[in-house]
Amino acid sequence: MRVQRVAPNSGHEESWTLLGDDWRPIEPVEQFLAHLTDQRRSPNTVKAYAHDLKDYFTYLEHRHLRWQRVRYGELAAFKPWLRTPPENRTARVATLPFLRPAFSDATVSRKLAAVTSFYEYHRRHGITLGFILEDARREVRTGAPSFRRVAHPPRTPRSATASLRVRVSPHRPVALDDSEVERLLNATTHRRDELLVRVLNEGGLRIGEALGLRHEDVHTADGFIDIRARVNANGARAKTYGRRVPLGAAWFALNSDYRHYEYGDIDSDYLFIRLWSSTRGIALSYPAVSDLFRRLSRRTGLKATPHMLRHSYATRLLRAGVRAEVVRQLLGHASVATTINTYAHLTMEDVRRDLVTAGILDKEVT
Repeated sequence: MRVQRVAPNSGHEESWTLLGDDWRPIEPVEQFLAHLTDQRRSPNTVKAYAHDLKDYFTYLEHRHLRWQRVRYGELAAFKPWLRTPPENRTARVATLPFLRPAFSDATVSRKLAAVTSFYEYHRRHGITLGFILEDARREVRTGAPSFRRVAHPPRTPRSATASLRVRVSPHRPVALDDSEVERLLNATTHRRDELLVRVLNEGGLRIGEALGLRHEDVHTADGFIDIRARVNANGARAKTYGRRVPLGAAWFALNSDYRHYEYGDIDSDYLFIRLWSSTRGIALSYPAVSDLFRRLSRRTGLKATPHMLRHSYATRLLRAGVRAEVVRQLLGHASVATTINTYAHLTMEDVRRDLVTAGILDKEVT
């Protein structure tokens, strides 16, 4: 089996599919991935699902199982199979516990989520999978209930789905402080690159949103830029809904200098383009930005990525007392809960400052 890119048609984004050993698409996976594409899911998301389902169908092949007839226990056994190093997966012996797992807990969790989403899609489209889903929902009971369990029953029944879940430690986003951002800016050698770093840091854009910016999205007189969801020639992608992001006057002034001194008379709709290569004038791509940040990291000694600047922006706003709902709108999160959960990483200094402001603690610590 192999994951294969599907070239986009005119006006459509690229997609991905899973091919069998006969080089034909595996039909149930193809239907699911096509559904994700129709729902405007990111091509990178579709690609990740394709790789996750490749692992699952490889597992089914090793166990001689049919995807429509998998029992719950066989589905649950996919989790330890994923952790087993590939060279040991076909062996009939137990894996030694001190061997390094093939995948991290976060990756295993993602792959299990992909499989359950795959089955849920087919259940909703008429495939009879009740034996799997009912087993997954069935309450687990072992022996007679204890007095404690009778006297204090759990609020929700213990579900067999617990064995499909992986406990993953919450990920704390990595942000750069003001001095580190300044070092990055000082390391840029072109106005275009400085403009890109600044729009990520001062507007909290995702890199795909920045690379998809067109000149018509920049509203200098009003002091904001438009983030729009559309198909871009460089594969850059915004979310499925748009928003407006305010920026300071210095950013718009830098953009004017960039247009005058570096962009010149190049005919392109895109704001960020290639300027010093044989492909001059085409929209800047993800790989080009990766190369830029590798160069900046070498010059500054910082391990910096575009998304760190988005985290820096959000952290800076929250520490300044901007309401989470406003930060949610600026970042383009679907809900304020996403914003709160993502940035629930206040340091003890942040906590102390909030308590002092609320009058709970004295300002000075003795």
